[in-house]
Amino acid sequence: METVAAAPSPSPQPHFPHDAAAAAAAASPKPYKKSLVTSLMEAATLRTPSFKEDNYLVSNLKPSDKKALQELQDKLSAAAGAPCSMWGIDLLSSDDKATVILLKFLRARDFKVPESLSMLEKCLAWRKEFGADSVVEEDLGFKQLEGVVAYMQGFDREGHPVCYNAYGVFKDKEMYEKVFGDEEKLQRFLRWRVQVLERGINLLHFKPGGVNSIIQVTDMKDMPKRELRVASNHILSLFQDNYPEMVARKIFINVPWYFSVLYSMFSPFLTQRTKSKFVISKEGNVAETLYKFIRPEDVPVQYGGLSRSGDLHNDPPKPASEFAIKGGEKVNIQIEGIEAGATITWDIVVGGWELEYSAEFVPNAEGSYTIAVEKQRKVNASEEAIHNSYTAREAGKMVLSVDNSASRRRKVAAYRYFVRKSAMV
Repeated sequence: METVAAAPSPSPQPHFPHDAAAAAAAASPKPYKKSLVTSLMEAATLRTPSFKEDNYLVSNLKPSDKKALQELQDKLSAAAGAPCSMWGIDLLSSDDKATVILLKFLRARDFKVPESLSMLEKCLAWRKEFGADSVVEEDLGFKQLEGVVAYMQGFDREGHPVCYNAYGVFKDKEMYEKVFGDEEKLQRFLRWRVQVLERGINLLHFKPGGVNSIIQVTDMKDMPKRELRVASNHILSLFQDNYPEMVARKIFINVPWYFSVLYSMFSPFLTQRTKSKFVISKEGNVAETLYKFIRPEDVPVQYGGLSRSGDLHNDPPKPASEFAIKGGEKVNIQIEGIEAGATITWDIVVGGWELEYSAEFVPNAEGSYTIAVEKQRKVNASEEAIHNSYTAREAGKMVLSVDNSASRRRKVAAYRYFVRKSAMV
């Protein structure tokens, strides 16, 4: 049994509104002036009111869209000189999976049949030439990039596989030359990047009402924008031309001040529907942003979550409990009912840390001393989730304390624990 309680601070603390900037603007008679970066970021995150991920249920289609689907099926059957398939799905069949794929191409071209058919035929030709169906099994020699630059890890709250992208390692010129030094290296990297995406697509259902797209999280910290322009344009072109409607949401984290430059560079290559899926998170707001879409146990530790790549296994991760710490607040998490000889293991993380943390074991028996399992210390923003364990010599409770008294900023947090009872009878 555990309880989460907000403990009073040693001295009275002022109350801070959740949106201090908005409150200050409302209190001032002067008009609130947005910065250039803020305005550009807001423009980039504009969403069409009608945007909603398709469920691919034919019964929910408009009559005109149903007609377009039937027409595309007929034209594809007439044009195909040989069996055509994607991801092991025969597109000429009446199977629901084939319908889902055809609807993706139709959606990408606003249900215009000639354009959708052309896109589909070009994609089939590209997949054959590229060898996309077998790329997942290839060893492309990028072991040092796996789990660092692009990788699939966990699922979002709705079951979408999540693909993380981080290109900050290429700020190192030696690493950049090693991967992008010539055309041959660039093409091999693009092949590897397609391989990562194909692995994610293999996790999809391709069923009406199922999980039919992935989530992309792109970490822009230390991203060398000029050097990666060629590679980025190639990736965008490949993905937009050959993987329509495969991404449900694009989350950009650690967005720097020069985002406006990158956005203006990429914008011409993006459709309005693609841009409507963007979510932008500035530096310092990473965990808070990701928790909205991904549970803490599935968020990588480097982004304020509890998921470590080495912990991945066939079973789903143990769910974590989420809570928030207001500015000027201290929270105590009490895990009670720990028996003598039992071992308790816990993970705890606070997005953006910069606060005091401690852990102590409080015995039930009167006269027993409280044991400082982890002495109070300040945890820096760069630190990942804390993982620790303690074997109790007597019955009692564990108290985890996080003290945000010195900060004005609200922070998201999560924890989980496991108790293994003693094997002794």
